[in-house]
Amino acid sequence: MERIGILGVAHLHVDAYIQNLREAGAQVVGVYDWDAARGAAWARKYGVAYYPDADELLAQGVDGVLVCAETLHHRAMVEKAADARAAVLCEKPLGVDLEDSQAIVDSCMKAGVPLMTAFPLRFDKSLGQLRELVIGGQLGHARAFSGTNQSVMPMRERSWFADRALAGGGAMMDHIVHLADAYSWILGTPPEEVYAVSNRIVHSESVTVETSGLVMLTYPGGVFASIDCSWNRPLNYPTWGGMSLSVVGDGGRADADLFSQRLTQFGGDRNFGWIQWGLDTNQLMIDDFLAAIRDDRKPRVSGRDGLIATAVAIAALESASTGVPVRLSPELFA
Repeated sequence: MERIGILGVAHLHVDAYIQNLREAGAQVVGVYDWDAARGAAWARKYGVAYYPDADELLAQGVDGVLVCAETLHHRAMVEKAADARAAVLCEKPLGVDLEDSQAIVDSCMKAGVPLMTAFPLRFDKSLGQLRELVIGGQLGHARAFSGTNQSVMPMRERSWFADRALAGGGAMMDHIVHLADAYSWILGTPPEEVYAVSNRIVHSESVTVETSGLVMLTYPGGVFASIDCSWNRPLNYPTWGGMSLSVVGDGGRADADLFSQRLTQFGGDRNFGWIQWGLDTNQLMIDDFLAAIRDDRKPRVSGRDGLIATAVAIAALESASTGVPVRLSPELFA
């Protein structure tokens, strides 16, 4: 039985992850959060021990940790875990800037511990099938990709997502990374150039970060891809949002809607809503993380994968600010 600690409970997904850990048979040793009141309340809710000090939790002999703190605090949490020789599953994006993101990867590499980035959509069956179509040549030579990752503004659940200091940005930092990772995974290479525009038309009265964005990525060989990464769903939308991806090749086209398996519910607190069904990709991701610890192997999603996706998001923010494309240095991903 793997012994797992949780460093930070700021992220939306941590409530699902503890259920996933228990479903997989892992022992949740305890939780730490820099906000003692928040951490203690969360620990009581889920019946786990709260530790007021991260080092004290790590000293309990944990095999791995989930880092679900605000993005600003990822680096400090990961470096502590690496020093304790604990495997790390870190929420996305890795860091608020490239320096922190690179330091996260380097600290785990130096300590010789696995580092997994929380990209559960890597475990989505439809995305995997689309990747196989591209790699297998069934669509001919892939020419262009188009993707959307849109949602309601997460402030109603976690206000820090719209705090530039804590999150590194707004909708672009939140939503670019999943599709950026999917494209790099499918094509087998990071993009060479990033161009982006953003605005704050939606929710302009509530936040100072960008709430909508459109990103254009250029890959080796002239392949290009777009990402709509907006918080443009109304607060009464029947679910959190969604993600779609399309690819056009010389010999065909394929489309994937990753959250289309749903039931429509009428009544209850929200009156109308969509309930997702099908594979739990969070569970599959947690299962892989625990298997990597148990089998002493690399997880299916690496820290380098997270670094690439985070670099794309940071480059997009720069491009949106300056109005010019940003070239990505190949040395960054070596």
